[in-house]
Amino acid sequence: MSRSPGHRKQPDHQVRETRLRQPVEVEVEGVVIATSDSVVRVDEDNAPARYYFPRSDVRMEKLKRSTTTTECPFKGTANYSSLDLGERRLEDAVWTYEDPYEERPLRGTSRLGGRFGFAIGRTARQARNPVKAGPSGD
Repeated sequence: MSRSPGHRKQPDHQVRETRLRQPVEVEVEGVVIATSDSVVRVDEDNAPARYYFPRSDVRMEKLKRSTTTTECPFKGTANYSSLDLGERRLEDAVWTYEDPYEERPLRGTSRLGGRFGFAIGRTARQARNPVKAGPSGD
């Protein structure tokens, strides 16, 4: 298995994946976007936590695929979607790594591939159990 471009240049860079053992919910402006008990939390050096939900636990009708992509040298190409909240749309608020680098599997669970990511502090916030995510105003 080959290393990601980022890990070839920065072999000590940490991308830690943890399977959460509690329900997690993403709520934005009163609209529940995702609910799951199969969420992967990713803690990466110098970055806030990110939460990745299985596609089957995300309300796909609330997402509209955009043309935006970004390249993470450690995880791969991210494809973005906007959140449709009725009268308001949050552009590029959600992303997915459809084909992450091979070194990204989480031991004992599925990979990040095909999961949808939500940012804490950008479009989401963490709350009490069950973990809830919603807008933070950032």
